[in-house]
Amino acid sequence: MGFHLLLIEDEVNIAKFVELELKHEGFQVTVCHDGREGMELAISNQYDLLLVDLMLPSLNGLEICRRVRKQKNTPIILITARDAIIDRVSGLEAGADDYVVKPFAIEELLARIRAVLRRIVSYIDSTSKLVMDKLVVDKNAHQVFYQEKEIELTKTEYDMLVYLMENENKVLTRDAILETVWGYDTEVETNVVDVYIRHLRKKLPEVSHIIETVRGVGYVMRK
Repeated sequence: MGFHLLLIEDEVNIAKFVELELKHEGFQVTVCHDGREGMELAISNQYDLLLVDLMLPSLNGLEICRRVRKQKNTPIILITARDAIIDRVSGLEAGADDYVVKPFAIEELLARIRAVLRRIVSYIDSTSKLVMDKLVVDKNAHQVFYQEKEIELTKTEYDMLVYLMENENKVLTRDAILETVWGYDTEVETNVVDVYIRHLRKKLPEVSHIIETVRGVGYVMRK
């Protein structure tokens, strides 16, 4: 996975050194030497992580953190020459995920970057998977597994299963399922929902009991 980092650092020599090291490690890097320009780049573009110096011309690192945090959740590592506890606390309270104190070893910076990115990737992976007992839906891969064995579903069956699992313990009406899975302007009859529920239960016999029928209303998935 290629990560794109934004480095906001006004000391040109440091910025060049860090940029070369990051590129050597396989990162894509955009460099900016001005605080206000860097903030505008951070807000208007999509980066995987921001490296922000604390002392910058036109806008300092703390203010960049505060302004970016109002609009985005991009991970931020502050680079600071200040090692006082109050400065570290101020940086974290402003929205930074971590900080590195100058002078730093490039190995330490790389380790902190990787640690922050691992947390982000882990969170994304966890939110892309739906799990119910031994049934797992990987939304990124568009795959369904039961006891680690892949279950082949049609697109409509898959969409219905995802909708049911995303609304665990919530009773979904047939109309709601129709509108979500087939579309708001569908002319499909509501009894088609019952047909596809039967398909799901047949393909997932071990967990068919957790797809419950609520008579006269619709369906609900419960562990």
